[in-house]
Amino acid sequence: MSTIAIIDYGMGNLHSIAKAVEHVAADTRVLISSVPEQILAADRVVFPGVGGIGHTMEELQRTGLGEVALEAAAAKPMLCICVGMQALLERSEENDGTPCLGLIAGEVKRFPEGMPAPEGGKLKVPHMGWNQVHHNDHPLWEDIDQDSRFYFVHSYYVEPADPALQAASTDYGIKFCAALARENLFAVQFHPEKSQRAGLTLLRNFSRWDGQC
Repeated sequence: MSTIAIIDYGMGNLHSIAKAVEHVAADTRVLISSVPEQILAADRVVFPGVGGIGHTMEELQRTGLGEVALEAAAAKPMLCICVGMQALLERSEENDGTPCLGLIAGEVKRFPEGMPAPEGGKLKVPHMGWNQVHHNDHPLWEDIDQDSRFYFVHSYYVEPADPALQAASTDYGIKFCAALARENLFAVQFHPEKSQRAGLTLLRNFSRWDGQC
């Protein structure tokens, strides 16, 4: 039986992610853990996150799990979710500028104020609710229709220095990166565990993924 470890550094919808993975991968042991040895022994790793990047980075540094996340990302299939995705970049504009893990070159930027809404008026920030995701060709998109809707809750978006790393995009006033892919690493801005059928399909695909693009 394979194992998926969900990194527990005190931030993220850990139990909802665990339940969603268990639902689509009955033959997989799902482990919520803050123990480096358990995380690094797993076959696959989920790096979640909610809330602000400042608190996220403080907790990753305090617990030492930032280094564990980097080590896992170098060795095995890894799925990063929401703030877990943003933490991969070099720097975020949030909290007057926050250094991040620096695994992927680029920045995390805030949505501009006053973006026009298609029906008139202004778009609200944070971007909250369902939105279409336009994806490229990657194993984690298998059986997911183009422009399927996923659930988002965020005020900041990632902008990788290398546009080729973008695995999906979404429009919300501007077109932004909704997913990143590099080798054995896959990261999404939306919450697959809250995204019903499309999100569960992505988690199912991750539970079977060998880390190859």
